[in-house]
Amino acid sequence: MYQMQPPQPPQMPVQPESRRMNVPQIMLIVLVLGFAVWYLVTTLTPQASPYGTITASAIGAHYNGDCLIVRDESPFDAEGVSSVSRDATEGSMVYRGNKICKVYSSGFSTREMTTLQDYRNQIKEYQLKLLNAEIRTDSQMEKLESDVLSRAREVREIIRGARGNMENQEQLLSAAITARQSYLKSKYSEDQRMARLYDDEQSQLQRISSWTKQYVAMNDGLVSFYSDGFEYGLTLSSYEQFSPSEVRAMLNGQKPSTTETAKGKTTIYRMIQDGRWAVLMMIQDSNWNPVEGETYELRLESFRDTTVNARVRSFTRMGGTLLVRLEVESPVQPVLYIRGCTGVLGESASSLTVPKRALYYQDNMPGIVLVENEYEWFVPVRILQQQSDGTVCIAAIQQGVLREGQTVRLF
Repeated sequence: MYQMQPPQPPQMPVQPESRRMNVPQIMLIVLVLGFAVWYLVTTLTPQASPYGTITASAIGAHYNGDCLIVRDESPFDAEGVSSVSRDATEGSMVYRGNKICKVYSSGFSTREMTTLQDYRNQIKEYQLKLLNAEIRTDSQMEKLESDVLSRAREVREIIRGARGNMENQEQLLSAAITARQSYLKSKYSEDQRMARLYDDEQSQLQRISSWTKQYVAMNDGLVSFYSDGFEYGLTLSSYEQFSPSEVRAMLNGQKPSTTETAKGKTTIYRMIQDGRWAVLMMIQDSNWNPVEGETYELRLESFRDTTVNARVRSFTRMGGTLLVRLEVESPVQPVLYIRGCTGVLGESASSLTVPKRALYYQDNMPGIVLVENEYEWFVPVRILQQQSDGTVCIAAIQQGVLREGQTVRLF
């Protein structure tokens, strides 16, 4: 018999019991994530090089400023100059009596040179006509002609890139041409037409020489055909007399006062004595007092930087500007064409610099580990100064062991 059940109250759905992670689980997840980050960083990030390089540096105070170069030079000039023909090479060393240049006066006309070349062309054409008319072989002439062709070929090879001294080769070619011409002149000395052509050439040379003045070196020195006009008033005998304002004006391009004889003339060349020159340096510093007679390191910053030792002759202070007069005993070639540039004057000593990571201590002794091919060895050093860029200035305990460019291990 079917029995009816009383209605039951509605049942609420059972909520799942929330489960929270415990501490060990959290720590495990953190460790897994940390390992994953470490793995990615070490795998994808390029490894830093384990080696460094020793570089050159200097420690001590440095002062920047503008420099005016003073050379031991003498300008040579002339009035009424039409043109100049150089006999000496620019910037070369010449000795007393050497030819420097020929100067043509303003009365000289280029027509005179054209006439001379016309006579020489006639001589050449007539020589060829006489040579072609000969029946017998002239062995001496063939040898001289072969020498000229050989020297000319060598000049062409140097122009194309072959090793050799072009100046010497040109001199050899010129000597070969002169020898051939002398032989031709003696060979046809009896020919009246040839003699007349030679007389015309000689007469024209004498006519040209009346308009020409030959300059020769009065003493030994370097010769330069470039001038800026400062050579007349800015000399080694007068540079200590200039005030800071006068030096600043010259750095701005204003030439010093010149003598009356220099005005209205053309500077042909200048002779420079090597081994000694000077620098007038303008430094914006109101506190530093250089020591007269003391030697400092001077680096001139120009097209090619030059570092020399400079001795302080004197100095003058005007407001916040310091004018230091420096004397340099060094070859003048690096500043042969420089008048003004910037420079750095230092109360410094040269040192070597390595990355801080290159320092290694052995028995409490600081040092570095040099690397050369497959060999490594420890070199004790003195730490002179730690730089703000992470490098360290050092000096080897044993002199001569370390030098710029050597490889060191980093730790």
